[in-house]
Amino acid sequence: MALRTLLTRKALTGSGLGLGFQSIRGFQTFSLPDLPYDYSALEPAISGEIMQLHHQKHHKTYVTNYNKALEQLDDAMAKGDAPTTVKLQSAIKFNGGGHINHSLFWQNLAPVREDGGEPPKGSLGWAIDTNFGSLEALIQKMNAEGAALRGSGWVWLGVDKELKKLVVETTANQDPLVTKGPSLVPLLGLDVWEHAYYLQYKNVRPDYLKNIWKVVSWKYASEVYEKVCP
Repeated sequence: MALRTLLTRKALTGSGLGLGFQSIRGFQTFSLPDLPYDYSALEPAISGEIMQLHHQKHHKTYVTNYNKALEQLDDAMAKGDAPTTVKLQSAIKFNGGGHINHSLFWQNLAPVREDGGEPPKGSLGWAIDTNFGSLEALIQKMNAEGAALRGSGWVWLGVDKELKKLVVETTANQDPLVTKGPSLVPLLGLDVWEHAYYLQYKNVRPDYLKNIWKVVSWKYASEVYEKVCP
């Protein structure tokens, strides 16, 4: 399956992430989603300065470059330019993945005054206890794998929709979880790129991973899990 198809139809359509895509001249373009809270709403766990830069600079750049690569791909395919088509795949994967991952990341967070830091309830809470022993054990596992990840990337809680089983995975750079397996559906993703924490936590990634759980929201994860594992 071509990466363009993988990142649009499979990973985006019907995801509920509010990715804001529309069709122009036969190809899809995307827009930067609004945050469901103010930039400063996650303090002190994540500073408003980090959130604003992360959303307005980093995520926006992924969207811009993704749209540019899709337009170039559409043109190359219309011309039958196979070398350019192949060359553009890495840009589509990187920038499209960045858009998917961040759109999910924003929904995985919420201010403490709402449901940030509250443990998952219902079927997802039960599944976490069954698969990992406890929420605390899951947090320890994700934090350990996120801290150990070399370079930039993401640590994920996902569900295998075929096995109906929760999994913890890491991906490099901006690779979305689906690159680890076509049956994996992301529930919760933690960004461990330096731009997600360096202004506040410097090079101490474990402190960032410890504190981000104070503003993790399980609402989106629970809704997706109940759809995949009714």
